[in-house]
Amino acid sequence: MPFYLRKQHFDIPPPTEKDWIKKDEEENFFLNDPDLILDSLPQPFCMINKILKDLFERAWDRIEERRPLQETKQQSFTPLLCHPTNKFMVSGRVNCLSASEGYIFIGHSTGISVFSSTTCENLCTWEATKLEICTIQLSVLGGVSHVLGTVDEMGFARLFCFVRENLLHIRSINEVEDISKRNICVALELSQECDYAGFLLQGSSETWLEIYRLPKDAWLKETEPLHAIALPGSASVKDMGLSQLPVQEKSMHKNVDLQGAEDVDLQQLLTKIESKLLPPVLLLKVRPPKPLSASAFKSPFEALMKSDEGHVIGLGYNNLIRECQMECLQEIFNSRFQQYLEIEEDLESKEETPSCAKFHFHLAGRTFQTGTELKAETDPPVAFSVHWSNSHNLCFYFLSRPPKERHDSDPKPDIIWPCAAPIVYSTVSSCSSYFAFACEDRVITLWDTSVGFPFCAMVLQEDYAARSIQFMPRLLPSREKTSCCSKDPAHTMVQLLVLCTDGSLHLLTSGTKEFKSKLLGIRPEVPDQTISAVATIPTLPDAVLIFFWIGVINLMDTTTDEIICQFTMPSS
Repeated sequence: MPFYLRKQHFDIPPPTEKDWIKKDEEENFFLNDPDLILDSLPQPFCMINKILKDLFERAWDRIEERRPLQETKQQSFTPLLCHPTNKFMVSGRVNCLSASEGYIFIGHSTGISVFSSTTCENLCTWEATKLEICTIQLSVLGGVSHVLGTVDEMGFARLFCFVRENLLHIRSINEVEDISKRNICVALELSQECDYAGFLLQGSSETWLEIYRLPKDAWLKETEPLHAIALPGSASVKDMGLSQLPVQEKSMHKNVDLQGAEDVDLQQLLTKIESKLLPPVLLLKVRPPKPLSASAFKSPFEALMKSDEGHVIGLGYNNLIRECQMECLQEIFNSRFQQYLEIEEDLESKEETPSCAKFHFHLAGRTFQTGTELKAETDPPVAFSVHWSNSHNLCFYFLSRPPKERHDSDPKPDIIWPCAAPIVYSTVSSCSSYFAFACEDRVITLWDTSVGFPFCAMVLQEDYAARSIQFMPRLLPSREKTSCCSKDPAHTMVQLLVLCTDGSLHLLTSGTKEFKSKLLGIRPEVPDQTISAVATIPTLPDAVLIFFWIGVINLMDTTTDEIICQFTMPSS
C-alpha cells in the first residue's frame, strides 16, 4: 500500500491574534504576587482565559441588573394583612398552648384553661396558687377525651385527663415535699395513643430518662360515668326553651337552683373519679452513657465472657485498650491540638451542665425485631429512641421488657446506630414511618423505619448548621391513612423543613434518586427579623407558618416562595 511522506517539516503557524496585551498595559504591568510569574498562560490558553473572564463579567452584570428589580418587586408587594377576629379571655400570662379536636388547651401563669376553638368560650379551668404552667403536650385518649402532660416553672411534671369538658388531675411525676430535693423535668413526650409517656429529669449532678406505661384502659373505664352527664349549660338551656314566657323568671330561679345542686354533685363525682385513677407505671429508667475508660480485663477471653450475646453493636465498654495505650493516645492528641486545648482551659472554670437528651416513640416496623409487617397508627409503640448531647450513638430500647427486669436497672440499648459526628437534632414523621436526625457535620440522615433501610443522606452547605428539623405534611387518600409510606418507594418524595442556627430556613426535598434544596428564608440583617420558629399545617401540605421575633407571622407557599398573608398581633 503506497504512502506519501511530507518533504518539508510541519511547522505550526504563529498565532494571528494581535494586541492581546496592549503596549501601554504591558509597560504598566506588574505583579503583586511573585508566584504569579510561573502562572503566565501560553496561547491559546491565554485567549480562552480572557474569553471566560469576559463571559463571567457579562453574567455578573446581568445578575446585578436583576437584583434591584427583584428588590423593588419585593418592596412593592404587600401581603394581605390578617387581624385577630376573636379573643380568648385568659386570667394570666399565656406561656404555651396546644390544640386538638375543637379544643384549645392553654397553659398560663395561674394554671390550665380549656377553650372551644369555634366559640372561644372557656369550658373549664384548673388553677393552683403560685403555679405557672410553662409546657403542655397533648395526646388523644379516645374519642373526645385527652391526656395532658404539663411542666410548671419549678420543673414539676403532671398528668391530666380531659373528659367531657372536665379536667382531672391524675398524678404529679416528680413533686416532693422538700423543695431542695426536687428533680427538674426538662422535657416530656407522650405517645400518639396515650400508651406511654417519657420524662427527662435532671438532678443536681445527673440526668436520666424515665419511661412510664399509661393505664389508659383503666382511665377510660373510670371516666365512663362522666359520659352520661350532660354538658354544662345544656340542660338549663333546654328547660328554658320549653318554659312559657309568663313564668320565665320562676323557671330561671328554678334552673339556677338545680344547676347549683348539679355542680355540687359534679364536683363530688370528679373528686371520686380522681381518687380512683390509677397512677402510671414506671417501666424503665435510662441514664446517659458513661465515658470510655481503659480495660480492666486481663485477657480477651475474660472480655468475651463479660460481653453480651454480640448480635448488636455495643457502646465500647468491653474493650481491650490498656491504660498505657489510653495515656499514649491522650499525649498525642494534646501535642497535636495544643492551641485548641488552651482555649478550652479558659472555660474550665465554668460549671459543667448535665447532659440533655432528645427521645421519640416508634411504631412497629422492619427496623425493629418485634415486628416485620407494617402496622397501623392505632397500634401502640414498640420502641423508643434517644440520643444524648455530644453523643455519636443513637440508641433504641424496646418497650416490651423482661418480666424480671427492675425498672431502675439502667438497661442496655437493644439497637445502636453509631454516627460519624455528634447528633444535634432528630424528629419523627406523624405516621412514624420516617425518622430523620442531623449531626454536627451538617449531614441529615433520613430512615424509612417501616421498611427498614436508610432513605437518603443530605448535606447542608458549609455556612449552615441545623437547629431544628421537621417533616412537611402529606395529603393521603382515605384508603392510605394508616401509613404515609408509598407502595413504590422508588417514587416516594419526602420534604424536610430545616431551620439553621443563623436564622435561615431551608426546604429539603429528597427521594431515592434525587435531592433538591431550596432556601426559603435568608439570614436577616436586622435582629428583629430573625425567624424564631416555624410550623407546618396538616391540612395545607405546601404552606408554612414563619414566626419572627418582632411578633409577625407569615404564611408562605413553599412551591412559589410567596407570602400568602401576614398575621399581625394586637398591641399589648
